[in-house]
Amino acid sequence: MEKREIRIGLLGFGAMGRTHAFAVANLPFYFNDLPFHAAIHGVSTRSLEKSQAIASDFGFAIATDNEDDLINRPDIDVIDICTPNFLHFQTVKKALACGKHIYCEKPLSSDLATAEEMAGLAAKSGLICSVVFNNRHLSAVQRAKQLIEDGALGQILSFDFHYLHNSCTDPQKKAGWKQTADICGLGGVLLDLGSHIIDLAVFLCGRFRAVTGKSQIAFPTRVGIDGETWKTDAPEAFYMLAETESGARGTLTASKLATGTNDDLGFAIYGTKGSLRFSLMQPNYLEFYDNTVTHEPYGGFGGFTKIECGGRYPAPAGAFPSPKASQGWLRGHVMGMYSFLQAVYSGKQTAPTFADGAYVQRVMDAALASDASGYERLV
Repeated sequence: MEKREIRIGLLGFGAMGRTHAFAVANLPFYFNDLPFHAAIHGVSTRSLEKSQAIASDFGFAIATDNEDDLINRPDIDVIDICTPNFLHFQTVKKALACGKHIYCEKPLSSDLATAEEMAGLAAKSGLICSVVFNNRHLSAVQRAKQLIEDGALGQILSFDFHYLHNSCTDPQKKAGWKQTADICGLGGVLLDLGSHIIDLAVFLCGRFRAVTGKSQIAFPTRVGIDGETWKTDAPEAFYMLAETESGARGTLTASKLATGTNDDLGFAIYGTKGSLRFSLMQPNYLEFYDNTVTHEPYGGFGGFTKIECGGRYPAPAGAFPSPKASQGWLRGHVMGMYSFLQAVYSGKQTAPTFADGAYVQRVMDAALASDASGYERLV
C-alpha cells in the first residue's frame, strides 16, 4: 500500500529548525507502520547561500531566502515555522490563505492581539494548526497527566513550575534576539522559557483565574547584537504567582539568571491524595507520593516512588529505541512532530492547538500587565 506523502516547507534553520528536521527524518525509526511518509521538501532562511548549504547537507529539494517560495508552492502541504516570534503572525496568515497546515514554534506570537487573531483564523480554516509545546509529549509528563485524570492526586492544592537557564549570568555575553523586545517580544524570557511552563501548568493543573508577575533584569546594559552598547529591554527572569480556576495556588519561575543550571525544567504538584515531582534533567522518572498509604511499620510504603517512564510510550511508538532505553530532550520533539503529522494525515485536530497557544499568550499578557501595575491581574 502506497503511503501518503506529506511535504514540509521549513522556515528557519537555527537550533529549532534543525531539531524539527531531526524529528521528521527519524519518525520511521520511532514508530512502526506509519501510514504516511513525511519529508522536508524545502528550507528558507535569510541567506540564500545558507539555505543552499543546508539543502545540500540534508538532502532538501528546495533552497530559498524567501518564505513565500515555499508557502505558495502547491506541492507543499505543511509550513513549519521556526522563525523569531514577531514574524509568526504574517507567515501564518499567508500560509493559511494558501491552505497549508501549520506547525509553529512557541510562543504563538509576540503579543496577545495577533495570537488571538491567529487562533481565530486557524479555527475558521479547518486546517491542522499546532504549537510546539514539546514538553507535553515527554513520557513522564504524559504519565503525570494520566495520574491526575485518574484522581491519584485528589484535589490539587498547590504547585511549583520552573524553567531555569544560565545563559544571562555573564554580563559580558553578547545579547541575542531572544533578549531583544523588538524581535522576541516585551516578555523576553517569559515568552521563551515561560511559555513552556505556563502550558505545562495549564495542561496538568487547569486554567488560571489570576496571576501576579514580577520581572527582573540583572544586567541593564550589555553588548548588543551589533556589537554596540545596548540597554537590555526584555526580562532576563520572570516570577509569577498564580491561582487556577479550581482554587489551587502556586509559583512559576522562568529564568536565565540561574547559575549552575543547564536546561532545568521541573515541577511539583501537591494534592489532597498525593503529589508529583519531575525534572527534565532526569527525564526518565516521575516521582509520585501516595498520601493514602500507611507509613507503618518501618515506613510501610510511604514516601515518593520513582516511576520508571523512560521510553514506555504506547503503540505505535516504541519501535526504537527499546522502551528500557533512557530518553532525552529530543524525544519530546519527535513525539510532538508525530502527533501533528498524524493529525494532518487523519484530518483530526490535535492539541496543543493555536487556541491553546493563544491562551498561554493571554496568561503571559496578564503577567506582564501585573508586572507593570504591581497588582494581580485576572486572566
